[in-house]
Amino acid sequence: MHLHDELANSLQRNLVTRRQVLWLFGAAALSGCAQSPVGGQSILVGMSESEEKAVDQQVAPQQFSQDMGPVQDSQLNNYLSSVGQRLDQHTHRPQMPYSYRVLNANYVNAYTFPGGAMGVTRGILVDLNNEAELAALLGHELGHVNARHAAQRQGQAMVAQIAVAGANIAASNSEWGALVGIGSQLGASVLLSSYSRDNEREADALGQEYMVRAGYPASGMVGLHQLLVDQQKEAPGMLQTMFSTHPMNVERRDTARQLAETRYASTQNRDVGRQRFMDSTASLRRIKPTIEACQQGETAMAKKQYGAAEGAFKSALDKTPRDYPANLLMAQCLQAQDKSREALRYAEAAKGIYPQEAQAHKLVGVLALGLKDPAAAYAGLNQYDRMLPGDAGVSFLKGVSLEGMGRREEAARVYAGYLRNNKQGKAAEYAYSRLKGWGYVK
Repeated sequence: MHLHDELANSLQRNLVTRRQVLWLFGAAALSGCAQSPVGGQSILVGMSESEEKAVDQQVAPQQFSQDMGPVQDSQLNNYLSSVGQRLDQHTHRPQMPYSYRVLNANYVNAYTFPGGAMGVTRGILVDLNNEAELAALLGHELGHVNARHAAQRQGQAMVAQIAVAGANIAASNSEWGALVGIGSQLGASVLLSSYSRDNEREADALGQEYMVRAGYPASGMVGLHQLLVDQQKEAPGMLQTMFSTHPMNVERRDTARQLAETRYASTQNRDVGRQRFMDSTASLRRIKPTIEACQQGETAMAKKQYGAAEGAFKSALDKTPRDYPANLLMAQCLQAQDKSREALRYAEAAKGIYPQEAQAHKLVGVLALGLKDPAAAYAGLNQYDRMLPGDAGVSFLKGVSLEGMGRREEAARVYAGYLRNNKQGKAAEYAYSRLKGWGYVK
């Protein structure tokens, strides 16, 4: 068997890729009409229930890792799950495989995938006031799953290219610097819904219904919306991602208030669960100043104000030296300033703090390659690939690393595999040129 034929066959064993995700939606578009689990009316859907679950299993881990993985606090994650499970048994689709985790991301958001895999960022959790507001947040996301909003949209605007966090190493004059830049821009493909205002209104109504069924006061939804309205005025930058996926306005708050005062008026004296919420989130709220410093740093990073960002991340690390997100963000900030060796020190620290999370391994690999240490680069990139297979950029950079180590045949296998799924762009051009130069293609 020729080498390139063997490589082509090996690609059949790879896990989810961008092409496969797109194919999944293309095939799912044939699903047609279904009965709404909520109202019973006929709705046009783009994927079956089994496909919704498959999307979660294949793609959700990529996004959760982009948001730096679940917090390392089993008690906090168990608490979030307990609130979610109290709600989801009262939904229209209790059979779905719902799951809940608090994510290390500092921005303010919560989101769910079509099958019910849900993430709540630490950035929003520390701003909530009680369990009723948390129930409103989770109830809203459950509303999206139960109304099958993702399926109804048939995948439109759901496949988003998520930039590899901080991986845009400035291309140096060296060939490797340029290659690292190319590979780093090839982020993992993930699935995020951008909901319409009508979707949001329906999710609010369902979420408020579910939280009332679960024994919470309907006012929790009002409190959640008021918090977001206030933050939109005070720090709109931190809500940018949330509002891009969850359009927000005062109308939604006012509608929730009207329902709380009329249809759900009998719930107004129910316990909002403030003490239980405060006790269960105490470990996270203790590092709120660290989270706020990280938020300031990320806002500065987005504006390419790297000096200010570095200062903010230093402040975060002074407060909590072993905070995984702060170490990773500092590494990304230094990387953006071409301080690769210093950045590597923070990336290694992040890897040591949270070895089971993939992003630090990836960043270590990218930085090591930029520093012309292909063996260390391959080790980091390969570890990431084992944890989260399917990242096109990582695949390409593994090939570059193998080439740098003089392992030409292995590099050729990786390049051929990359070209199997990626036929355009600078990385594809480079991979093809190496295979042609080495005589593997004519």
